[in-house]
Amino acid sequence: MAKERNLLSAMLANKCPRCRKGDLYKQKGLLPLRNLLKMHERCEVCGQKTELEVGFFYGTGYVSYGLSIAIAITIFIIYFIIFGFSWQDNSIWNYSVTTIIILLILQPWLMRLSRTIYLTVFVKYEPNAENEKLTMISQSEEEIIT
Repeated sequence: MAKERNLLSAMLANKCPRCRKGDLYKQKGLLPLRNLLKMHERCEVCGQKTELEVGFFYGTGYVSYGLSIAIAITIFIIYFIIFGFSWQDNSIWNYSVTTIIILLILQPWLMRLSRTIYLTVFVKYEPNAENEKLTMISQSEEEIIT
């Protein structure tokens, strides 16, 4: 039996929160940016829907904001330990510019990670999910088919 992923490694690898095996995104890498947030409609392994309802991912802005603040505080602590802060030598402005550049570079990764974290909050992990693949079709999907 293959080793099961823990919660943190599954989130960092953008895996399905239900089975922790299927990929959430159609594109593995971050580039090209136009395909960055294209997700599978359902997990290829367990059948879990990735968008639970219309507009579901609007809440990810809060998660992304929290992650950005955590990164900014981490950079602040590292910068303070290495360089210190002073208004006289403009080190506070150097810190601000450094933080903005790092956050801009990390933004595509943060957008994906925030979606994965947000989905993980609402979908329960089931170790045997791949054996019990979801086959139920929602009422609206059934009406479209018929």
